Amino acid sequence: MIAIDYTPAYEQGAGIGRYVRELTAALMRVDEQTNYTLFVAGTTHIDTPVPQNFRWKTSRLAPVNLARLWHRLHIPLPIELFTGKVELFHATDFVLPPMRAKASILTVHDLSFVKVPETTSPALKRYLDNVVPKSIKRATHVLADSQATKDDMVNIYGTPADKITVLYSGVDQRFAHDASQNNTIRTKYKIPQDRPYIFSVGTVQPRKNYARLIQSLAQLRAKGHDVCLVIAGGKGWLDDPIYESIQSSSMRDYVHMIGFADDSDLPGLYSSAICTAFPSLYEGFGLPILESMACGTPVVTSNVSSLPEVAGDAGLTINPYDLDELTNALEQLITDVELRDMLIAKGYQQAASFTWERAARELISIYQRII
Repeated sequence: MIAIDYTPAYEQGAGIGRYVRELTAALMRVDEQTNYTLFVAGTTHIDTPVPQNFRWKTSRLAPVNLARLWHRLHIPLPIELFTGKVELFHATDFVLPPMRAKASILTVHDLSFVKVPETTSPALKRYLDNVVPKSIKRATHVLADSQATKDDMVNIYGTPADKITVLYSGVDQRFAHDASQNNTIRTKYKIPQDRPYIFSVGTVQPRKNYARLIQSLAQLRAKGHDVCLVIAGGKGWLDDPIYESIQSSSMRDYVHMIGFADDSDLPGLYSSAICTAFPSLYEGFGLPILESMACGTPVVTSNVSSLPEVAGDAGLTINPYDLDELTNALEQLITDVELRDMLIAKGYQQAASFTWERAARELISIYQRII
């Protein structure tokens, strides 16, 4: 029996939540033999149907309460009290709980709290600085979302390279070009019908570099490009400077913060955009790059952390701290038809090389090797 912490999928709409949802769904499609337990903290019952070799286990204790018990009060309640006996426990969100199982896998998505600490809330940083290195050390094996994240763990924590496997994310098949939803999507999210828009997606927090992206929009408009910016993402932290930048740049009428967008609407939002901007200061992977490419929308992203790894030669990469470089790249995608067509063609190929089924099969192989 293998237990997977499914809590992030239940709690979080985007980011790590989507990673756990998509990877688990792919496991269900490709593995009918192994018995799995899906553990969810913070609820008492889940009635979502699953294949016969999967079962739900829950705890009424919320994740924050479990974290306090395990990592602040140091009460070693083993995870098996909730999951039942398992051969291997897979912790999917940075932190390994106490356990009796001899084998464990820990997924570390990124080390942004170390690499760009100014973008993380102080309380969260203190917590992660305390528990993540200990969890990495305790785990039998560690999964990294990218080679960049693996390198960070090796360089920062001295983790042996052979203890870490890079497991890339995939792109769900629902991400495909669909311009037919343009009017419906714009109406639903109150995006002007008559103005091209640059799309960006991710939690509203400093690491996403939204304040600089808004300044770049102001530069584009000053150059005569009648475009707007659509940002899809739930409220995050340390976000006051982002909203202040909208006011200070006089972009209030041209920046549309639409909040968290339904997963089902994302293909339409990508497809209707003139381009996608993902100029993050640091990312463990950068799934929006591939989703946008799969929808036939060219991408500008950063030349740091995992992002060049994900984009390959199918996107324009820029220094995320250089405003003019960001603006020039966006202007190229707005004006250069040949460049757009080339990047769209390359983007389709790049996105097609990342699939959740491949990720699931690689994960099964890792499970079997560890057990």
